[in-house]
Amino acid sequence: MPPPHAHDEVLRFCSRCTGRLIPTRLKSGEPERPVCEDCGHVVYLDPKVAVGTIISNGHNEIAMVRRAIKPGYGKWVFPGGYVDRGEELLAAATREAWEEAQLRVQIKGLVNIYSYAGLAPVIIVYAATVIGGTLKADDESLEAGWFREADLPWSDLAFPSTAQGLRDYFKGILHPHT
Repeated sequence: MPPPHAHDEVLRFCSRCTGRLIPTRLKSGEPERPVCEDCGHVVYLDPKVAVGTIISNGHNEIAMVRRAIKPGYGKWVFPGGYVDRGEELLAAATREAWEEAQLRVQIKGLVNIYSYAGLAPVIIVYAATVIGGTLKADDESLEAGWFREADLPWSDLAFPSTAQGLRDYFKGILHPHT
């Protein structure tokens, strides 16, 4: 796994002047960052923010979808995805619940926030209840279903944050939404 601030080899040229980007340590103790050798523009490789929503149907079951896209093709997740620039987190969580599972939800609270060394996403996981819609797969899912805790496909989950979020949820970790 690359270090948390590894230079992305796809970033080779400056977006301002098209000069070559070179890894440069700007301050002692900081990681190297891509810097344009011509204009000095510094590229900060910021994290990507994602949301996930653990959706309960009021019958001790949660909604899960099996991914039809990479990464995690064929694996199970709760609905989620990236937050658009300028989008509020709760709006992103409810949007993803609709887009990926066709469910309208009411957010109940924050389960937890997850991040992993060397990976760009910061994953914010919410708990929610269904207030409308019918669970079904979309174009990014192979199938969708309701699962009780004991019946979850624990060995077939797509991401570490999926497993951690579910474990925290079932432990009762919830920071109420106000």
